[in-house]
Amino acid sequence: MSPDLDKALTLIDAAHSEDPNTFIPANAPIDTIPTPYELHYASKMTSYLSRLESAPSDNLALAIRAQHFRRWEVPRSSYPMTKIGYHSWRTGLKKRQAALVGEILLSCSFAQADVDRVMSLIQKQGLKEGDKEAQTLEDVACLVFLDDQFEEFKEKHDEDKIIGILRKTWGKMSERGRQEALDMQMEDDCRRLVEKALAG
Repeated sequence: MSPDLDKALTLIDAAHSEDPNTFIPANAPIDTIPTPYELHYASKMTSYLSRLESAPSDNLALAIRAQHFRRWEVPRSSYPMTKIGYHSWRTGLKKRQAALVGEILLSCSFAQADVDRVMSLIQKQGLKEGDKEAQTLEDVACLVFLDDQFEEFKEKHDEDKIIGILRKTWGKMSERGRQEALDMQMEDDCRRLVEKALAG
């Protein structure tokens, strides 16, 4: 049987739609219906992928769409609030997300090799070894952070920490991803912080 990409994407989005956390754009009309946050996040990821890749592989498109699959079910507070706890949480999330998505792909008749590849990308395996698709996924995740999460993030942390996070984010990105970030529309204070981080 040939793999059913549309069915797999539909099942992934159906799971995203169960996220109890919601998103409403800033300055939206008062009667705007909230979007489940993970569905909003997945849509942003797919949008940035289309800017970086005109014809991405199905495996990359699936990994991008499912990057935070059912993430809300494992809150940060379920691990110790330490640096080691944070890294353990992130590692556990990647493995769990990959396994859950792998089950969906198998149910949609994907070959085991493709399932393994998508699971590998979700876990960002091969990134340090120069895997181009893993780097594209990293670029997309960084761009979505800058576009969709940075403004709220900067309100919760002091400037030194923000500058440090921005420099780490920049260091994860390829030149192509960085150029996309520089072309991004940002609120004035966000732009100031990015420029200060890069100047250092």
